[in-house]
Amino acid sequence: MRSRRHTQPPEDTGIDLAPMLDFVLNLLIFFIITNTFVSEAGIHIDRPSAQTAVKEERANVLVAIAPNGEVWTDGARIDIRALRAHLQRKRQENPNASVIIQADREARAGLVVEAMDQARLAGFKNVAIAATPVSGP
Repeated sequence: MRSRRHTQPPEDTGIDLAPMLDFVLNLLIFFIITNTFVSEAGIHIDRPSAQTAVKEERANVLVAIAPNGEVWTDGARIDIRALRAHLQRKRQENPNASVIIQADREARAGLVVEAMDQARLAGFKNVAIAATPVSGP
């Protein structure tokens, strides 16, 4: 008589991707949630340094002025002539808000003053210019 061998089907030797997918999805959720708390004006600004600069805990309305004269707020480029109307809408949403102007060190001073003027004309009482604190004495 001939004996028959019972052959086992090959074991699944593949890589289990479920733990890796769980980890990646958790990272994605974390970055999405933390990104919603970051409020930026929309462009990178090289702020000037100041010895008397203090860190504000929360800037309500950010307006960025680029070295080439572009004005950005809420992640979008805006014309300086439309800034007052935009800020008035923001003030209606939050009457106690303040405006922080992030002007690049190469931006024209006249444009910075005009942005401050538009913020005051929009009804904001607290208008400030962002600066980077100087480290060291």
